[in-house]
Amino acid sequence: MNHALAIIFTTLSLLKMAVAEEEFCSAPLIVDSGSNSKHLYWKVTNPTLSPSHLQDLPGFTRSVYKQDHALITPESHVFSPLPEWTMTLGAYLITPAMGSHFVMYLAKMQENSLSGLPPYDAERFIFVVQGAVTLTNVSGISHKLTVDSYAYLPPNVEHSLKCDGSATLVVFERRHASLENQPTEQIVGSTDQQPLLETPGEVFQLRKLIPTSIPYDFNIHIMDFQPGEYLNVKEVHYNQHGLLLLEGQGIYRLGDSWYPVQAGDAIWMAPFVPQWYAALGKSRSRYLLYKDVNRNPL
Repeated sequence: MNHALAIIFTTLSLLKMAVAEEEFCSAPLIVDSGSNSKHLYWKVTNPTLSPSHLQDLPGFTRSVYKQDHALITPESHVFSPLPEWTMTLGAYLITPAMGSHFVMYLAKMQENSLSGLPPYDAERFIFVVQGAVTLTNVSGISHKLTVDSYAYLPPNVEHSLKCDGSATLVVFERRHASLENQPTEQIVGSTDQQPLLETPGEVFQLRKLIPTSIPYDFNIHIMDFQPGEYLNVKEVHYNQHGLLLLEGQGIYRLGDSWYPVQAGDAIWMAPFVPQWYAALGKSRSRYLLYKDVNRNPL
């Protein structure tokens, strides 16, 4: 009997060691605390392919930079203190160094943080992907912006963004191509307040967050695709794009390359680069898209 017990004990010990070794070799698990605790764009700040999953793949990144496009993925983000902001880390994803005429960056605001102002003559657009901030303009009027809320600030307009807890923003800035007697105005809103627009020949859902009137030299689109849906038009045009995938996953064609993409990925598209998207997976894809408009290319 004692010999039999010894065999059983030894077998159990070996099984425990095997399990322990298997857990040690596998990628770290992400604890799912329940969907109720996750904000709408949780995947942007908690991507599936996060840095912790890459510890056994030294040097690996999905990021790509080419002459006419770039894919910037979360594992290659580099955060540093944002100039003129307090208690805020920023990661620049698109800048004129690439060839763009605008800047796109993530701003991670911490407790009691405060924004700085954009450069002179630069307009600013902010979109909240996590947390909440309070926007206050020069008149002292304040707006609380939560996830899926946004604001457009005209150039040279005094304003501040204050965060009491934590928040993540995606920010676009560019030198305003102003027109005489055509000023822009501050805009505050949220995606769900914007109507769905017709998209002849296409199946995706489209919302525009900035007025389409002449004073505004860019717009921000929110585009939704159900799994299996794709762009019908294979676009080649003079406009530049900056894109942040907010939800879902799919395939993006840029030039002659085809890239698997997912929530948290950012894309820059130069003028006339061939571009096309198809949604994959089991849930909708949603992306936020910058597009320059209303100005003659000359």
